[in-house]
Amino acid sequence: MLTQAQPAAATREFTQRLSATPRGARLARRLARYHLDDWGIAYDSELSDAAEAIVAELAANAATHGRVPGRDFEVRLALGADTLRIEVTDTRTELMPPETLEPPDADGESGRGLVIVAALADQWGVLARQVGKTVWAHLPLPTAGR
Repeated sequence: MLTQAQPAAATREFTQRLSATPRGARLARRLARYHLDDWGIAYDSELSDAAEAIVAELAANAATHGRVPGRDFEVRLALGADTLRIEVTDTRTELMPPETLEPPDADGESGRGLVIVAALADQWGVLARQVGKTVWAHLPLPTAGR
């Protein structure tokens, strides 16, 4: 996990505030998939699948662990020249993701979200904010001939 990473200049960007509920988290995932497809990242591609999984995990965490009653969370996608940056911001400051990730027990019912994000993303991290935090992840874009 990295605590800072400068976002590259985005060629396309999508930002949306959503209710910090399971319904809001589900909508974040669907909106991400929709916008990626609109940007030319095919709906059934490996990149789209990975981005959807990351958005789903981060949005679920924001709606579950980062929830403050009456406050929303925000999802942001930024498509750069060689990277897709995914950000989910919530308003809960005191609950930060762990510094190091350990896989949960095989029979555990939770604790897999950030392990999945770390496995799929090139990099990921947390940016503390005055109110809340932003958890971000980078996915490399495929290049021709790769």
